[in-house]
Amino acid sequence: MEDELSPVREQHQFNVANLQRYLSDKIGLIAQEDELSVQQFGRGQSNPTFLLRTPKDTWVLRKKPPGELLPGAHKVDREYRVQKALFHAGFPVPEPLLYCSDVSVIGTEFYIMEHVQGRIFRDLRLSGVSVAERAALYVAAAEVLARLHSVDVIALGLDSFGKGPGYCRRQVSTWTKQYKSAAHRDIPAMDELSDWLMNNLPTGDSEVTLVHGDFRVDNLIFHPTEVRVLAVLDWELSTTGQPLADLAYFLMPFYWPSTLSITDSMGGLGGANGALTPDDLVAVYCRCRQIPPVLPQWNFFLALSIFKMAGIAQGIYARHLLGNASALNAHKFGDCVDPLAEVGLQVAKSIIPGSPKLPAQDPQLFQQTPKGQVLLQKVKEFMRVHVFPAEQEVMEYYMKNVGSPLRWSTPSIIEGLKAKARVAGLWNLFLPAVSGLTQLDYAHIAEETGRCFFAPEIFNCQAPDTGNMEVLHMFGSEEQKRQWLEPLLQGEIRSCFCMTEPDVASSDATNMKCSLWKDGNHYIINGKKWWSSGAGNPNCKVAIVMCRNKSTDAEDRHREHSMVLVPMDSPGVELIRPLTVFGGDDAIHGGHFEIHFNNVHVPLSNVILGEGRGFEIAQGRLGPGRLHHCMRTVGLSERALELLCQRAAERHTFGKKLYQHEVIAHWIAECRIAIEQTRLLTLQAAHCLDVHGSKAACKQIAIIKVVAGRLACKVVDRAIQVHGAAGLSGDFPLAQMYAYVRTLRIADGPDEVHLSAIARMELQDQLRRVAARL
Repeated sequence: MEDELSPVREQHQFNVANLQRYLSDKIGLIAQEDELSVQQFGRGQSNPTFLLRTPKDTWVLRKKPPGELLPGAHKVDREYRVQKALFHAGFPVPEPLLYCSDVSVIGTEFYIMEHVQGRIFRDLRLSGVSVAERAALYVAAAEVLARLHSVDVIALGLDSFGKGPGYCRRQVSTWTKQYKSAAHRDIPAMDELSDWLMNNLPTGDSEVTLVHGDFRVDNLIFHPTEVRVLAVLDWELSTTGQPLADLAYFLMPFYWPSTLSITDSMGGLGGANGALTPDDLVAVYCRCRQIPPVLPQWNFFLALSIFKMAGIAQGIYARHLLGNASALNAHKFGDCVDPLAEVGLQVAKSIIPGSPKLPAQDPQLFQQTPKGQVLLQKVKEFMRVHVFPAEQEVMEYYMKNVGSPLRWSTPSIIEGLKAKARVAGLWNLFLPAVSGLTQLDYAHIAEETGRCFFAPEIFNCQAPDTGNMEVLHMFGSEEQKRQWLEPLLQGEIRSCFCMTEPDVASSDATNMKCSLWKDGNHYIINGKKWWSSGAGNPNCKVAIVMCRNKSTDAEDRHREHSMVLVPMDSPGVELIRPLTVFGGDDAIHGGHFEIHFNNVHVPLSNVILGEGRGFEIAQGRLGPGRLHHCMRTVGLSERALELLCQRAAERHTFGKKLYQHEVIAHWIAECRIAIEQTRLLTLQAAHCLDVHGSKAACKQIAIIKVVAGRLACKVVDRAIQVHGAAGLSGDFPLAQMYAYVRTLRIADGPDEVHLSAIARMELQDQLRRVAARL
């Protein structure tokens, strides 16, 4: 950070001219004629770090301190090696540009890296930001740590970077030696803590990942405006070993009291960090790594982290005494060792209040992760400030362009809101692999976007594109992802899904006849589809089409169908007509078109996952998609009830307001009860989907598919009744709402099919329970 820069301190000065000649000869970063200035970063306690600046560019130089050093410390060559491997793997680190082992250049080994500009929070309490942003920043840090622990060490060429299993024993031994080498006086608590750690090593210390070794918020560079980590710094202590040691070191400040400050900026968090707790961050970390949130011998890892911090503080103070410390405040660290050791002993020997536990023990039912909570609040605020005020203009656009080709295009006001949402980081929230949200997180967000017809599109979370993107993400080839998924995620194109057919009863999907025939290196597609939502949008560039394989004679009728990617501009693809819903063309959702495929040729590579895998894909697609529909329906029902109550409070009949009539009051109560029941059922399905997957959640999803449609029909119908004739008009959104929710009782399978499936699954479950009791 610019305000941390100072002239190079006397003990760290080096020959700048030598450096400039070397860099000019080696990599041409700096020309001999360039004016090169060097300043030193005031922070940082290990390897001194400098900003190199020319009129055209800036870089960062990191080198060993001068003088006598502790054994094994300040290995800048290791820093360079791990950063180079991670950078090429796409992990957020500054790009390393050059390593120099020739000490004749500036007196020590050094390396040069990219200068990443952004926010660095030296105060671990993140003073100066809101509680919501503080939580989001810590969540982003936890996600990056989980990502680091998930990288393939062998693929990075770092399998020899550490010594593998037994990391905890080595850490206790190493930091005991480091502490004793640097100690300027006896500290009995440090000796006692060292002994406790060696006598209480974890029983299982075989997990090996890449570990940072000094992972703290102040070693991260965040985006200047977004809650996103741009770079992880200070890799001096990185190696391979037990990842829980990294996690404990990151969370360590939450476990010492706020009164204990190592420096002015490194006070203990001690529960003073707003609503954020270690439990929240553990949940985020474990979810990102897809591991159970179980932390065996957590006290050991926390105690080890505090012991390590005390050893680092002792080393910094020792360098101050030697006169080669890298930071101006190094003299303050000598007073931190005793209190840190005492806290470490307390942690080691006690059950820690607030220590991480299983998220399932949280008393709040179906709670979002901290990141989900932050994004939900951002979505609500975006809806309030931008989306709801635009409703009238959007609806006027569609009314004005009835019968015009412009009706199928997206209004400019929506395109503008999409750009704003993307800048705000509210984009592709539906896809866990992109957003980092759970299905439960997104369920709450989907409810909010369901309050407005066009809101999902604002956040690139509209059907059928969401389902199609999920299909490509889960089942698409790398080429299919590059050609279609990436532009869909960017919002550059739209898509449609072609499954239902006019000539067969599509409630039994095995009836579908649209044929797929292999001819050389192509497939030929022939058939009719209808209710292909979104196909009217001019930006709809690709369809996922469910076809029956004519060349396959499968014994299982659920292995006869395939899903194929068909570009909409392929010869033989013909848009016949938009179907109407209760007389309306639903252009706001791109319409629902009848499409004919007449000898359409596509490459063999356009089949998704493989021939005969269509129903397998459909099940993967429909689970999350139905869940999203149901939560949007809950949001729509909330909006309808809101309109109902407003009307009931405004209008008088027979001498009193509408809500004072008992029948209307009972309607309001019954609507509230039904909404709460449906929300809980839907959140339960989302939780089941997160924990157990689509297959295990299929009964819960079938239940909510039936319940949500019925709920919305009931609430909207009563809202229309309370509005009287106005409820049937275009002056209120209720008629359009009713058309939408009545459609949902047929779309994605009619209620009757789901009820039969629920009955079958319930009978199977009951029979299994009976058998288990025998």
